[in-house]
Amino acid sequence: MNALRALWRDDRGATLVEFALISPALLMLLMGMFEMGYNYYVQAQLQGSVQKAARDSTIQSSQSSAALIDARVTDAVHAIVPGAELRFVRRAYSSFSDVHRAEDFTDIDKDGTCNDGEPFEDANGNGMWDEDRGVDGGGGARDAVLYVVEVRYPRAFGVAKLIGLSDNVETEAVTVLRNQPWDAQSFIGEVGHCA
Repeated sequence: MNALRALWRDDRGATLVEFALISPALLMLLMGMFEMGYNYYVQAQLQGSVQKAARDSTIQSSQSSAALIDARVTDAVHAIVPGAELRFVRRAYSSFSDVHRAEDFTDIDKDGTCNDGEPFEDANGNGMWDEDRGVDGGGGARDAVLYVVEVRYPRAFGVAKLIGLSDNVETEAVTVLRNQPWDAQSFIGEVGHCA
């Protein structure tokens, strides 16, 4: 009986047992914090690279070197995440207020859609009414250019599967800048008729 009481009062090794119980939660917490910090770092690097690339894209001489500018962004991201996949989108608009805006039309039959020969402003010159009045590419002088870089890369730490997250991180950086005034704007909208 005394041996049993002595064993009950003996607390040697209790710290090891407590650590064994707490360590999985502590490790998960630390790995999650490392994952978040890594993702924030990648996002900051991406955003900085996109801002620099967008500024470089606004000058006339860069209109023929969009691939080179995109390669610089890719190199900056790959320096941190070698396996990242990048996708670049450039859309040009005549002004900042036109970004992601549909082409204007006169809704004669008041049904909310551009149809039945209703007139519309063909802001991008493609001959049809569009939900987005932008034109693919870097645009011309004085155009506002939406520059989007989407990035997908595998997570750095293996915690994602344990808490039900996907194995990949998807993020994007977006900026809108106006091209330098090296010339007059090249396209002014025309009137078209809805189909």
